[in-house]
Amino acid sequence: MTKKTSGGWLESLKTILYAGLIAIGIRTIAFEPFNIPSGSMIPTLLVGDYLFVSKYSYGYSRASLPFSPNLFSGRILGSLPARGDVAVFKLPRDGTTDYIKRIVGLPGDRVQVRQGILRINGQQVQRVAAGPYTVEGDGPRMTVRLYRETLPASAGSAPRTHEILEASDDGPYDNTQEFVVPPDHVFAMGDNRDNSLDSRATSYVGFIPVENLVGRAEFLFFSWDGSARWWEVWAWPFAVRWSRIFSAVR
Repeated sequence: MTKKTSGGWLESLKTILYAGLIAIGIRTIAFEPFNIPSGSMIPTLLVGDYLFVSKYSYGYSRASLPFSPNLFSGRILGSLPARGDVAVFKLPRDGTTDYIKRIVGLPGDRVQVRQGILRINGQQVQRVAAGPYTVEGDGPRMTVRLYRETLPASAGSAPRTHEILEASDDGPYDNTQEFVVPPDHVFAMGDNRDNSLDSRATSYVGFIPVENLVGRAEFLFFSWDGSARWWEVWAWPFAVRWSRIFSAVR
């Protein structure tokens, strides 16, 4: 009886260990889940969205590994993002905090915002008004302007159209200097343009080393609007944003 019991515990322990190793492997080389805690990427991503990020999209660096150990430098099987990709990266100032923004500038690009309108390499990016948008779930409820912005094509990628929000065209980051993206770096901005700390904030985010890229946001697997408390079991189904589940991140 003792031998059988010991063997059972050993087998259970092995099963747990194998499952843990498989989960770590998948998280390291394939997909990693992330949740959205702030409104900097509204309307593309909402507070309470949960998504998968593909770790293989840009190759692998120490930022791809759990806890970002300093085992090697650079990227293995590396490739640049396309303009318009929504990417997770490690904040350059500490190398550990995860941020998610849209990549708008690639190495060598000249990026500037003038009167709220993005300019890349001296050319104004197309921005088309799409009506009002009411922001909820990220501070006070407010109505702002919705636009559809089309970023210029990059190598191997067609022009990309996505939605952005603007409360005004005269905010702190609506008129910037011209930034020249250094080699091996990218420039990222939030889609909620007046409520995003991004590469325009040079002392906080600034240019993002390609080595800091974790992966590309692919699709949502869950979304929760926060309207139900943990003990309000009867309200849980109404707090889920069912229409967002399994939708692609564009």
